[in-house]
Amino acid sequence: MAKKTPTPTTKSAILADLAAAGEITKKQAAAVYERLLAIAYEGAKAEKGIVLPGLGKLIKVQQKARTGRNPATGETIKIKAKKVVKFRLAKAAKDAVLGVKK
Repeated sequence: MAKKTPTPTTKSAILADLAAAGEITKKQAAAVYERLLAIAYEGAKAEKGIVLPGLGKLIKVQQKARTGRNPATGETIKIKAKKVVKFRLAKAAKDAVLGVKK
């Protein structure tokens, strides 16, 4: 039985895995990874966000002002409107992680 390699969970492990898979140096893998992040960040600033095929969509949305509750005191508080970044997972990613529904 073949031994399964663990999934990389740190940036250095991810870069090492990318370098091995692409048969490139870790420095080159780091440059590709940093460029991918830069593309994603710039794309998220766009009005429609950016789609990372097979992974999901990174978008910037405006949250409305709302009321909340202070958990320590129970006092009602006002929460200001703000912009937030959201990531919407692609169906392909959901199916790969959760399995395909029958």
